Amino acid sequence: MVNLGLVVAQFNASVTERMAEAAEDAAADRGVEIDETVHVPGVYDSPLAADRLARREEIDAVAVVGAVVTGDTDHDQVISDATAESLQSVGLDRDTPVTFGITGPGQSGAEARERVEKGAAAVDAAVDMVEVLP
Repeated sequence: MVNLGLVVAQFNASVTERMAEAAEDAAADRGVEIDETVHVPGVYDSPLAADRLARREEIDAVAVVGAVVTGDTDHDQVISDATAESLQSVGLDRDTPVTFGITGPGQSGAEARERVEKGAAAVDAAVDMVEVLP
């Protein structure tokens, strides 16, 4: 059985809680277990949590979900870029799939609410990676 770690950003919780539910449903549909869920303040905080989960022997992959909504500055772009790069590094450094179920940047709150299925997509990608890697 595949064991997953799930990281859920709490910023924009009205969206991310639904993303987490979609992730849990996808895991159940795929017959895999979410071994542990870690809730972090925001997506920028997710790489450390993903790294801690990826270090655990029993975790086969980590799915990360969150939503970055556009504000009055380019902050959403900076946060998204830094987070994507850091999460990729975690996966490579730990030799563990870390999937990116973070929506944004450049989206409104309404657009983020329309993209909650990305939580399921992150779990599906994590399971797929475990299955295809030797």
